[in-house]
Amino acid sequence: MAPTSPHDETCSKTVCVMDASGHLGSSLVHRLLHRGYNVHAALHSHGSLKNLEEISSSNKKLKVFEADPFDYQSIMDALRGCSGLFYSFEPLSDSDDDLMAEVEVRAAHNVLEACAQTDTIHKVVFTSSVTAVIWNDNRNTTSSDLDERNWSDINFCKKHKLGHALSKTLAEKTAWALAMDRGINMVSINGGLMMSPDLTIMNPYLKGAAEMYEDGLFVTVEPKFSVDAHICVFEDVSSYGRYLCFNHVINCNNEALKLTRILLPSSDNTPPLSLEDTRIHQQRISNKKLNKLMVNFEGGLQVDCSEA
Repeated sequence: MAPTSPHDETCSKTVCVMDASGHLGSSLVHRLLHRGYNVHAALHSHGSLKNLEEISSSNKKLKVFEADPFDYQSIMDALRGCSGLFYSFEPLSDSDDDLMAEVEVRAAHNVLEACAQTDTIHKVVFTSSVTAVIWNDNRNTTSSDLDERNWSDINFCKKHKLGHALSKTLAEKTAWALAMDRGINMVSINGGLMMSPDLTIMNPYLKGAAEMYEDGLFVTVEPKFSVDAHICVFEDVSSYGRYLCFNHVINCNNEALKLTRILLPSSDNTPPLSLEDTRIHQQRISNKKLNKLMVNFEGGLQVDCSEA
């Protein structure tokens, strides 16, 4: 076995977060820096550089890049010298469904192809969504809980105009096909509705929320839990495949009312939910695979990633 060079040691501690301009991406950057990683924060062209540039000016472990997902060279520049990639794509809420699907698929293809051409990349954590799992004609008839083995049906998503589910399903399938073809070590995090501070009723995940609620499939995830899950699957050498990521289920009237007040904080047009409705919709989706992996995960400082 060849001796480890200082360059190899530095690469093993350097990761790229793309897109770092979204809430998940920026949270990942902060947590990874806290754990001792060197971080390449790659922002898509629509992202704001100001916040991260202020941090990078005082933190030598952070480098900020503008990485257009359709500019192959800019992606390669951001990945250079990194051992891992945390990739997410946050769609704009007012985008046309078909256009957004095309954009997200092209972006995923470009990024995975760039990873295949980057010798130092050893692992990719691809952020997908629960919506890439739950939408198909059989979701009400199956006797078992939905889990990572399930996929949303493309034609079903098109028929019911589920744009978020369509984009996430097509992009994730594209990423998996390329990862298997190019021999890329990839895992995916299929997250529930992210309960970020900027969450609004316009979030495209919420298309079909009533059906998700009634089917016991409406799940949410706190940002901290999602960040921990991403880092856990990256650091754990036994991680593989897809991981459903959520830590709360909206399956009763009280929970639905709480979420409604978050989504519509200043509106008098709150959807009428009967206070007498005490039904609890049985949870029909499982995150056991991720929970098992995270049993011993410690989300604090990682002492073995100190600066070389």
